[in-house]
Amino acid sequence: MAKYGLSNGNAGSLQNMTTTYKTLMDLTAATGATTLRRAWIYDLMFGADGTPADNDLVYKADRQTSTGTRTSATPAPLDTLDAAALITAGVNTTIEGIVTSATQLIEIGVNQRASYRWVAAPGGELVVPATNVAGIGLRAKSPAYASTVVSSMNFWE
Repeated sequence: MAKYGLSNGNAGSLQNMTTTYKTLMDLTAATGATTLRRAWIYDLMFGADGTPADNDLVYKADRQTSTGTRTSATPAPLDTLDAAALITAGVNTTIEGIVTSATQLIEIGVNQRASYRWVAAPGGELVVPATNVAGIGLRAKSPAYASTVVSSMNFWE
């Protein structure tokens, strides 16, 4: 199976954090002529890139039933001999998609001075369903930090 990397620095402009969740990046099943595919997220990395201070940030991964207004991004194959990803990726959302609180998969609070890496235990990957425009989004918010954060994910399909 081919493995890919994606970062919210791949395309578009990083969005400033607010007190409500902002989607940093998401993966969804492709639409149109492409066959719908599943993807397995096995590695998430994130952290603040603003001036160091003692603020908290909350990161979470949610299931979503539709995407918002986002910048399309092309996941990079980790092995250059692999084909392009068939899953659809977006970064730096400016208008949020549809998410319900019952679909939360991971929620992690982190001090602004720290970065964090989540790696799935074998068999514990987050699975993007092969359902039109359904997917998983990585989001962040902060009650006080108002600058940008960086994030990356690795997945296979």
